[in-house]
Amino acid sequence: AAALWSEVNRCGQNGDFGRALKSVNKILQISKDDVTALQCKVVCLIQNGNFKEALGVINTHTKVLTSDIIAFEKAYCEYRLNRIENALKTIQSASQQTDKLKELYGQVLYRLERYDDCLAAYRDLIRNSQDEYEEERKTNLSAVVAAQSTWEKVMPEDLGLREATYELCYNSACALIGQGKLNEAMKKLQKAEELCRQSLSEDSDVTEEDVEAELAIIHGQMAYIMQLQGRTEDALQLYNQIIKLKPTDVGLLAVIANNIITINKDQNVFDSKKKVKLTNAEGVEHKLSKKQLQAIEFNKALLAMYTNQADQCRKLSASLQSQSPEHLLPVLIQAAQLCREKQHAKAVGLLQDFADQHPANAAEIKLTMAQLKIAQGSVTKACMILRSIEELQHKPGMVSALVTMYSHEEDIDSAIEVFTQAIQWYQQFQARTNYGCCVFQPKSPVHLSLIREAANFKLKHGRKKEAISDLEELWKQNPKDVHTLAQLISAYSLVDPEKAKVLSKHLPSSDTMSLKVDVDALENSHGATYVRKKAGKLAGDNQQKEQGQGDVKKKKKKKKGKLPKNYDPKVTPDPERWLPMRERSYYRGRKKGKKKDQVGKGTQGSTTAGSSELDASRTASSPPTSPRPGSAAAVSATSNVIPPRHQKPAGAPATKKKQQQKKKKGAKGGW
Repeated sequence: AAALWSEVNRCGQNGDFGRALKSVNKILQISKDDVTALQCKVVCLIQNGNFKEALGVINTHTKVLTSDIIAFEKAYCEYRLNRIENALKTIQSASQQTDKLKELYGQVLYRLERYDDCLAAYRDLIRNSQDEYEEERKTNLSAVVAAQSTWEKVMPEDLGLREATYELCYNSACALIGQGKLNEAMKKLQKAEELCRQSLSEDSDVTEEDVEAELAIIHGQMAYIMQLQGRTEDALQLYNQIIKLKPTDVGLLAVIANNIITINKDQNVFDSKKKVKLTNAEGVEHKLSKKQLQAIEFNKALLAMYTNQADQCRKLSASLQSQSPEHLLPVLIQAAQLCREKQHAKAVGLLQDFADQHPANAAEIKLTMAQLKIAQGSVTKACMILRSIEELQHKPGMVSALVTMYSHEEDIDSAIEVFTQAIQWYQQFQARTNYGCCVFQPKSPVHLSLIREAANFKLKHGRKKEAISDLEELWKQNPKDVHTLAQLISAYSLVDPEKAKVLSKHLPSSDTMSLKVDVDALENSHGATYVRKKAGKLAGDNQQKEQGQGDVKKKKKKKKGKLPKNYDPKVTPDPERWLPMRERSYYRGRKKGKKKDQVGKGTQGSTTAGSSELDASRTASSPPTSPRPGSAAAVSATSNVIPPRHQKPAGAPATKKKQQQKKKKGAKGGW
């Protein structure tokens, strides 16, 4: 047994836990309940990564291996097997809280996302520990602060940590991203990349591929900042570079794939379907926070909707709603899917049910319901839904939207009622804030803006009587406002002319009003409709006219009209010469094809009565041909008769030439 124990000791010091385990098993064959041997066996199994087997040994020998002896090993095995709740119970049940248990306790709290307790645990550890692991504890502490800033939107406190390592710089950058300070975060990440390259370059065994793999998480965060800044092309390029490296961190791959899907949206769906497989990798759920996993599931549901997988979309959104009943997104996704299926009424009913069950989120749901009603053309119903959102009724944006919609529906009374309710809300709010104060209090800029908009709206739609009270309130707030006073006088002129005269006395006189306007420049401006002529030019023109009064005006000679060539002055011109030929009284129509119809008629080989007419030599206009020497001067008509088959109609050669010319022209154009 002594030899076996010495073998176990030697193998443990050399790190050969496989051989040490064999020796321990031999010892346990001799003494199966040896506490030290069982402890050594558990440690050897943990060192070899056999956490499940190590936990089995602990649970099998609970009588021997009590919680006081083996608490850390048991909790560590449960932690590595992702049984986080069990690990927490094991740590809390330990009678003595050692430094090892406190370290593990901090890790367990971080995984459970109990960041406040985790921060307190690490502060206590840093305060009461002095060893070579101080840098790692500070890194974990900065990671907790970054998580608080990112997921809980807590303003991080300055821990006074010196950012000497790239891990600390990276965590600091994550905290800045949570605060929305993207430019500062990018600078921190660039510094983290530089420190990472420096630290890894000191190790000669580290290759460039190892450096890029270590930098993958930093580059991923850089790409995320680019995406938030709207630089989607740069972000997408960096994301794809990281995926090509094939990092072993499944959590990093899942986050990058999810971000690419959000960039693609409803475009490039085939690429998104490939990327979504990376989010389903084994162990992803243990690497990411609950909010990250939830965001991935939301995007899966949206992708199913974009790819027309209605059943899959409904299944995913229903699962998300059961996990987070108060969350808005699952219901909105279901409503969007129903709208794609043209079931708008069902979508509105679904949203109304959710608003009734969760009044805290009713405002956002009702805004969506109003949008659906507008899409259906039910503007009045949309206005009713919007007016039911009490916390938004007085907001300028809501008032503007309602007034615009009511104006579109020509419901001026309802639009004025919206203005009135909003103004009354601000009056009541001012009365509550100034309770017990008798001094005149000026109204807020938003309140005054609403009153002015209400007055302008009433004046625009001819409600001058109703606009008077608003204008008086505005003038009371600012008696020097000439524009408001002018509007008030204009309104009173129709209701009470005497009052208008009294108010007009408050208008400033024309002498006191210094209008610094250059009239000449204004009249000569580009947009002026009338431009006054310069006096000098007018005077010069008048002088020229006076000098030229005695001159005789030169008359322009009229050109004689051209007469036709065959014009005969003795013959009276045709009175219908200006009418087209077809409209003249003596037009009898054209004789179509009289000669053409006679060509080629009769039996083959015979002559027609009109064949002599086709002989060009017999026409009156053709000159007589000279007789050949030795022949008679006159030749009988029958001796020169050509059979019909060999006859060529008159003008045929000319038409052929014309056709050839056309073909040549066409060929020339083709080249």
